[in-house]
Amino acid sequence: MGTKKLVSYIIIIVLCVIILSILASAFYTVQENEYALVVRFQKVVNVADSSGLNFKIPMIDDVTYYPKTKLYYEITQSDVLTSDVKAMTADCFIIWEIADPFLFYQRLKTVPGAQVRILDITYNALKNTISTYKQSDIIGSAEDTETDITVVVEDHDEQESMIGSADELSREHLNTVVTDLAKKNAVEHGIRIVDVKIKSFELPPDNEQSVFRRMMSERERFAAFERAEGEKEANIIKNEVDREANITISNARARAEEIRAEGEAEYMRLLAEAYRGAGREEFYNFMRGLEAAKASIDGSDKTLILDKDSILAKILIGP
Repeated sequence: MGTKKLVSYIIIIVLCVIILSILASAFYTVQENEYALVVRFQKVVNVADSSGLNFKIPMIDDVTYYPKTKLYYEITQSDVLTSDVKAMTADCFIIWEIADPFLFYQRLKTVPGAQVRILDITYNALKNTISTYKQSDIIGSAEDTETDITVVVEDHDEQESMIGSADELSREHLNTVVTDLAKKNAVEHGIRIVDVKIKSFELPPDNEQSVFRRMMSERERFAAFERAEGEKEANIIKNEVDREANITISNARARAEEIRAEGEAEYMRLLAEAYRGAGREEFYNFMRGLEAAKASIDGSDKTLILDKDSILAKILIGP
């Protein structure tokens, strides 16, 4: 009797565990940063995109989780051809996210499968974009030139033309063009390409040195031209400044002579006016005579020879 009760207890416990397991498998939890898809016989019956506890049919429904956050994927270096059929190697990375989890499950199933598809989409977008530029345009994209360029992006049967100045042919412009094209082709897979960033462009080793030499030669030619233009402009400015300086100095000297002549004339006028009249004229002659006598006896010889008719002689000797 004791053995039967023990067996009964064991059976009851096992049944309870089974029931609890079944009940536990009927619920699933969704986190803030994920999607949850309820799959029943390979068919999605529910998509949960908000966090919380949810119900599913135990033993029948399965739950597949996908990340809701933005994902980083760095693709391997890719060889691309420019419009002048020259090879370059592009290195880039992609920021992407799952926009439609239902469509994503139908088309791709898994994140690794999505990465393979993203690699193809991005490479095609990169290849189609780079094929519209010459190698010299891409190499000189960081240099400000004044050449107008046209970018033609092929999207299946659709063409999109972008026309702008060459300063738009920058790394950021290429990133934008590639991102827009990749984004269009990724929508049908439930993926949203947030951004494609080209980290670097590299030249194949066989023609890298020749391109560098050509670039250096062009830069040296451009520098020589700029120096010659600068020296020419400097000489023009210097000659103009020298001419203006000479004119200014000449005018200043002429004006100084005019002012000096006007001053002397005014001095003579004032002097004549001061000594005009009989008494003033006599006093003036007397002062001039004293000044002449002082100048004559300034040396070691104190002998003064005067004409008897001179005013100074009359003053000293007497009338």
